[in-house]
Amino acid sequence: MQVCRGGFYAWSKRAPSTRQQQNETLTQQIKTFYEESKETYGSPRIFSELKEAGVACSQKRIARLMRLENLRAVLPRRFVVTTDSDHDMPIAQNLLARTFEAETPDTRWSADITYIWTTAGWLYLAIILDLFSRRIVGWAMDHNIDRNLVLSALDMAMVGRNPGPNLLCHSDRGSQYASDDYQKRLKDAGIVCSMSRRGNCWDNAPTESFFASLKKEMVYRTRFATREQAKSAIFEWIEVWYNRKRRHSTLGYISPEAFERQYQQQQQAHAIAA
Repeated sequence: MQVCRGGFYAWSKRAPSTRQQQNETLTQQIKTFYEESKETYGSPRIFSELKEAGVACSQKRIARLMRLENLRAVLPRRFVVTTDSDHDMPIAQNLLARTFEAETPDTRWSADITYIWTTAGWLYLAIILDLFSRRIVGWAMDHNIDRNLVLSALDMAMVGRNPGPNLLCHSDRGSQYASDDYQKRLKDAGIVCSMSRRGNCWDNAPTESFFASLKKEMVYRTRFATREQAKSAIFEWIEVWYNRKRRHSTLGYISPEAFERQYQQQQQAHAIAA
C-alpha cells in the first residue's frame, strides 16, 4: 500500500485528535438524550436538548453523528379513517376552519378518538387538546366507543382547566360528538361546537398528529396483554412524558407545560410593568 513501516507505527500510536475526542464526547451525550426519549428523538429535538444543556454544536453535526451510530427517529404509519359519520344527528359548522393556533390558553380545543389494540381486545382513547400549548387537557379510555367516552374526556378538561366563555371545541362529526348528551354538555358550559367537514381528517390535524406520535413512539413498539396494561402505559406517556417533557416542534421544541409556564411568566411580567 506504499506506506513505510515507520509511518504506519507512528499513525497507530498517534493520539486521537481534539476533533475526534470532541465527537466521541458529543456522541455519548447524543446517545443519552436519545435513550431518554425512548429512542424516538431525531436530530432537531436532540439539538434542542443539547442546547439547553449548554453544549455548543450544530444540528448538521448532530445529524451526521447520529447517522454514523445508526440512531434514527421512529417514522409514522399511514392514517386510517375510523369516524362513523353516517347518522341523522345535527352537524355543527366548521368554525375552526383549520385555524390551529391560539393566542391564549383554553380558547380553542380539539377533540378526537383513536383505538389501541391489546390481546384482550380494542381499547379506545378520547382526548381534548388545547391548541394554544398542544397540551392534552382531557382524556378518557374504555373498551366501548360511545358518547360516555367523549363525555368523560370533556368533563376532565372542564374540571382541570375551568375555561372561560366563548371557548371553541372542535371535533369530527362522529356520532359520539353529535349526540344530544355531548351537545348539551357543551351548551351548558357555554362552549361553542365546531366540526370537521365530512371525511376530512386534515380539519383536525393537531389531534391526528398527536395520535401519530403516541402510536409510533410507544403503541406500535409495545405488545399489550391487557387493557389495563395499555391504560397504564398511555397514562404515563401522556401525563409524564408528552405534557411535561416531550419537545414539540410547533412550540419551538419545548414541552406543552414549559410553553404554558413561559406564557404565565410573560403575563406576570407585563402585569408588573403595567
